[in-house]
Amino acid sequence: MPRFLDAHRLMGLDEETLRNLQNAPPDEFGIKAVNLMYNQEEDKFYCLTDGPSKEAIQKHHNKHGFNCEWITEVKTTA
Repeated sequence: MPRFLDAHRLMGLDEETLRNLQNAPPDEFGIKAVNLMYNQEEDKFYCLTDGPSKEAIQKHHNKHGFNCEWITEVKTTA
């Protein structure tokens, strides 16, 4: 399955909420979080996710009220 990295505003989410999102099962778009990274001071949130397509990643984020600044397919070494 392809892997994607995206960025958007954190919008006040706390670490517990982020952990719950990361541990959630794949959604109806086939998206599964691999790792979520954030910086509260900069109001930035980065998602490393597995999913079928860039469009599915966007739909997943739109469903939760997030507008991605960018989405890119990536390869990882782990």
